[in-house]
Amino acid sequence: MPDDSRVSRPNDLEAFWMPYTDNRYFKANPRLLARAEGMSYFTPEGREVLDATAGLWCCNAGHGRRQITEAIQRQAGILDFAPTFNLGHPLAFEAAARVAEMTPAGLDRVFFTNSGSESADTALKIALAYHRARGQAQRVRLIGRERGYHGVGFGGMSVGGIGGNRKQFGAMLPYTDHLPHTHLPDQNRFTRGQPEHGAALADKLEDLVTLHGADTIAAVMVEPMAGSTGVLVPPKGYLNRLRAICDKYGILLIYDEVITGFGRLGTAFAADRLGVVPDIMTMAKGLTNAAVPMGAVVTSNGIYDTIVDASPAGIELFHGYTYSGHPLASAAAIATLDLHRAEDLPGRAAAMEPYWQGAIHALHDAPGVVDVRDLGLVGAVELAPRAGAPGARAMEVFRRCFDRGVLVRVTGDIIAMSPPLIVENHHVDRIVETLREAVGAVA
Repeated sequence: MPDDSRVSRPNDLEAFWMPYTDNRYFKANPRLLARAEGMSYFTPEGREVLDATAGLWCCNAGHGRRQITEAIQRQAGILDFAPTFNLGHPLAFEAAARVAEMTPAGLDRVFFTNSGSESADTALKIALAYHRARGQAQRVRLIGRERGYHGVGFGGMSVGGIGGNRKQFGAMLPYTDHLPHTHLPDQNRFTRGQPEHGAALADKLEDLVTLHGADTIAAVMVEPMAGSTGVLVPPKGYLNRLRAICDKYGILLIYDEVITGFGRLGTAFAADRLGVVPDIMTMAKGLTNAAVPMGAVVTSNGIYDTIVDASPAGIELFHGYTYSGHPLASAAAIATLDLHRAEDLPGRAAAMEPYWQGAIHALHDAPGVVDVRDLGLVGAVELAPRAGAPGARAMEVFRRCFDRGVLVRVTGDIIAMSPPLIVENHHVDRIVETLREAVGAVA
């Protein structure tokens, strides 16, 4: 007889081990999303929840975009899967060419992955392979930054600088080190856009060169703007100095643009907004508007040529994924990038930035608010932590906002927001009004 205890039941929450979630709390107090359209999610009961986070920093074009949906449906009926190991399919090449059209000049080689985490590990591997190909195999050290987030692969976590991500697992990659983060609240509190103070923090890379030797360092990986740890905006001149030091010592500079890419800062990529181009860029999220998982690593032509030309006949890079350049993901990426161009989503973000900035900075006087930060269509409201209960106040704000119809994101005691780039003034007003009420209610 069948074991009834193993039969799945509608709305049974037990089997799914949820990522980055207090599973015990959630399964006792579930908050579910069942449908999405435009700027909003809808619960199973039909209640609307305005999306102030673009899903998870990723639905830049809003939800339920017909062009993307139809492209995926059409492709599913033509070619469901094709391997890209020693074979290819046309859409993967077209998608790569579309990405290369958007990236800064000279960054034209696109390696497809399935997520930001895979992109981070891929970028680090490419950096190591590049130095080995140029006869400098001793360059094995990888430099990240405190409060940096580069996904959950062992490479990305090793150069990442979030303690909770690292402590539970113990073993990280050897030969890693970290720059200090750029958040200086005493000097830069309530700054609008890029802060004035902190460019000299880039000079700490010189200290790491002195400590380890320049000829041992392969790459430095940073987020141009750190998103997941609370919207840490780069000080003016910081990335320029970091670029100059990397050039001085032959170190590759890697940007993690998983959050900042595809219009989030009012330009195609943060590299365009901030005027400093890396050697390697990682991306994901907005690449397909999150409709199908996909990531990518884009490198300079010189890195690609060095690895390929230095290799004997046969495979040049011993790395890849079963789903690299998946047909459905490629179709979604092409449709998404078409939308970006047709609707000028980066331009919309740039046009909305002044209103967005003014609205969120109006929260500076809300109870318990100790800082407000912004860049592009990203914002953060930082709350004073409760004694003995860090993060509790912000989590209560998150739940209260959701129950009142607005989705925000929480990291520690920071409320982070990154609405779809189709956001309008009345959406911003609703987000800010709801957040002000929630902050006041839990103070």
